[in-house]
Amino acid sequence: MTPEASDDVLVVGDLMVDIVVVPSGPLQHGSDTPAAIRTVGGGSAANTACWLAALGQRVRLVACVGDDPVGRGAVAELAAAGVEFAGDVDPVHPTGACVVLVDPDGERTMLPDRGANDALRPATVERALAERRPAWLHVSGYTLLDSGSRPAALAAMATAHELGVPISVDASSASPLLTVGGARFLDWVTGCRILFANDDEMAALDGAEAALRRAEVVVVKHGPAGSSWVTSTGSWSVPAAPVVVVDTVGAGDALDAGVIDAVRRGFEPQAALEAASAVAARAAGTAGARP
Repeated sequence: MTPEASDDVLVVGDLMVDIVVVPSGPLQHGSDTPAAIRTVGGGSAANTACWLAALGQRVRLVACVGDDPVGRGAVAELAAAGVEFAGDVDPVHPTGACVVLVDPDGERTMLPDRGANDALRPATVERALAERRPAWLHVSGYTLLDSGSRPAALAAMATAHELGVPISVDASSASPLLTVGGARFLDWVTGCRILFANDDEMAALDGAEAALRRAEVVVVKHGPAGSSWVTSTGSWSVPAAPVVVVDTVGAGDALDAGVIDAVRRGFEPQAALEAASAVAARAAGTAGARP
């Protein structure tokens, strides 16, 4: 039975709690370095979902949290941001958490413990797709890169292909991409409408030419140098929107949301990148990964 169509964007991936650490100076190994520390909502997929909601999209997030106060708080934060939680509560694993070290120029280094995110099941994403056919599916690459959640991500994309739902995927992180292999990752995302990757991730995927054998469009995030939209027939680039950087946590997730929102509104590539660049600048100019 074909599910009832909706105008939703369905996002599949991680829901985390970020512990953001901004040291006052170079880390003093074996001693103390004063730092500003805050706890905020995180997870690449959850961040993108929240930015999509802020842009006016109806959004559901399929993720997995632990049966703990942190998980209940994370789901409540999603609801407050206008995102419907369509995932699971796992009775065994704790809610995922990530320590984010932010250096003086705003760049971040992450130390994640994915926790319950690795327990996301294929049945959960299939249920969400069966309840309402979304207008768009976005998958965080972290869900593909970790073996525990990979079957769920693959099931989501397979079902979306069957239903004719356009798919976007974010490559997420260069180091795990190198571990699983770029060619293998590209096999998993074959047929997606848009593949998002930064320069390091694109190198791990063997470049845009290789990626375009599997994806219709590749959007490359160049950080402070802007972003590019690449197809087999042409490319477009825009500079980063001017901003005083507070931290770059979530800026890439925000850019994903900006592109998806712009494409769904019918923007051409150049205009879509410009709109997305403005959203990414909003993220980079504020503390934390969400609106």
